[in-house]
Amino acid sequence: NQKATHSENSQGKKSQHAEEAIFYMNCRAAYLTVLKSSLENIKSKEQLTLVLQQAGRNPSQQTIDKYWTSQTTSLNFDDFCAILKKEKPATKNELLEAFGKIDTDKAGYILHDELYKILTTRGDKMTWEEVATITKQADFNCSGKLDYNKFCELYLTTSERCCKAARDRLEVDPRLKQQQFGNQTESSSEGITLPVSKPSPRISRKADHKLAKGDSRAPSRPSSAQSSKASTSTTVTVGASSSRNTKLIIEPDTMKEWQCAQSKGCFYLEEDGEIISHKYRLHLPQRSALCITIKPLNIPQAEGKSCHWLSVDTALFILKENETQENLQLVSFTELQHKEMFGWRGELGSGVYWLLPFTTGCRLRKVKTQIPGEAKLVWRDEDGELALTKEFRAALLDIFETIDLDGNGLLSLEEYNFFELRTSGEKCDQEAWAVCKENFEMKKNELTRQGFMDLNLMEANDRDGDPWDLWVTLLSLGYNKALEMTEACPFVIDICAERCKPRIKAISLEPGGSQLSRALCRSVVNKGEAKVLDGSENIIIHTLKSGSRITSVIENKSENKVIIHVNNEQSKNCLNNRGLTVFAVEVAPKSMMVSQHVMPLNEQEEWIYSCVHSLV
Repeated sequence: NQKATHSENSQGKKSQHAEEAIFYMNCRAAYLTVLKSSLENIKSKEQLTLVLQQAGRNPSQQTIDKYWTSQTTSLNFDDFCAILKKEKPATKNELLEAFGKIDTDKAGYILHDELYKILTTRGDKMTWEEVATITKQADFNCSGKLDYNKFCELYLTTSERCCKAARDRLEVDPRLKQQQFGNQTESSSEGITLPVSKPSPRISRKADHKLAKGDSRAPSRPSSAQSSKASTSTTVTVGASSSRNTKLIIEPDTMKEWQCAQSKGCFYLEEDGEIISHKYRLHLPQRSALCITIKPLNIPQAEGKSCHWLSVDTALFILKENETQENLQLVSFTELQHKEMFGWRGELGSGVYWLLPFTTGCRLRKVKTQIPGEAKLVWRDEDGELALTKEFRAALLDIFETIDLDGNGLLSLEEYNFFELRTSGEKCDQEAWAVCKENFEMKKNELTRQGFMDLNLMEANDRDGDPWDLWVTLLSLGYNKALEMTEACPFVIDICAERCKPRIKAISLEPGGSQLSRALCRSVVNKGEAKVLDGSENIIIHTLKSGSRITSVIENKSENKVIIHVNNEQSKNCLNNRGLTVFAVEVAPKSMMVSQHVMPLNEQEEWIYSCVHSLV
């Protein structure tokens, strides 16, 4: 009897968890029918109405007003899930009961005239046109009367079709599928969840997604731990600024005879929040002790201009190139921090290595800011000739400094092509470069600063002073309409070798891809603290503190996909890369994926990372 009872309880729990998984799948499907990402917030009553309708609800104005009050500015995905749990879809019996109160004779029909009168004068009043669309449906109308039994059947069928269409769209569209719970999902040979690469066309960039700070609000959905069958909690307390005071392994006296190489690069924020950057190949002719560092590039700004990117965290992952480029081996990463610089020191054998820059996205993210006015880019002098404004010239000089990767004060064709790929999606060939050489100042077949300025002036002249193309260039490089760099982070990589001359070369400008995702997960698993979810030995949460950031990785060793709730409500002075306090992630079988990256909101104050991972 005890075994039977235990078996029944176990089956009951499985059924409950299966139902909850289906519920969240339906939530995602409805949400992504209206919004681009589960990280995007509902911003209006109209959007709330639409997503509720996509989830098979038919909310009244009273219902909408209950959840969207005068104090509401936005609702996130978790808030939406909580609303759906409270607002159950109407059943056929409930609908028939409502119609039965009108049909006092129990004839099964309601006269059109009576229906018009009721629907246009009571409750959420409908217009005559809206009621007419109902009465014109021949399937449930007969001689000026509404067959409300058939109407209820059609209503429920249509509602279910709407939900099914949303689910089907989620399954079929890979771009939507990767956004489930705000994740990016694509499996590699190792089963690590990976992002999908895409090109970087020259596009106008808008701050569409307002991401909330990690500890800015507690969502209406209750803590995931309360309804889950297995969970584990992790707490890390970090003192004010302590994470930035680690002594880095740079000792100028002992390294003054070392040979060094340097390259600049940049992180760029895409329209959908994805981050792309330069990738590098490092060549070492012989085994040597090395010191490798990365930090944001400090470009002097005009007075009053913010240097937002200087607070962006950076890292480098060092991978060894094998026979095939598909499976690079993680060697190490820059885990030591001193102020804004991250570094690594060790010894590497001769050969070719890949350097993959990385930033968590905690501080390089889409934000909406008020721009007082659009900066002027060009003007006409007394003779009517076009000229670049002082502000635009200053921005172009900063751009030149960023794209001059080797720092020699000139732009090679390779360096210029990274700029072209980013801003126009095209490359400049040798023939076009020769034309540039004839028209703009060059030295040693490389474009000078003045030549770069003149090239942009020519573009303005080609459009007769219309700054459209110039703005497309600026926006694609992370500038806003006030000529502030808010959606990019230039950085500089320094490599010093004791016994040989290192060579570093930028190879591409693209998303991190599978190699970076795999390296990131491996670094956390290899060096972080591992905790098994209580009651589920196949789910392991790995947590690594590296300088001023904390990264958690979920490892799923089971044969089934799992849904993990992540709750940061007890964290203090923190922000994460997802912009949500409570969220959920889906982890494929035999795989691992990043749960979140967390950083302090204010480094001058103590911050507490307190996270509960729970199995649905």
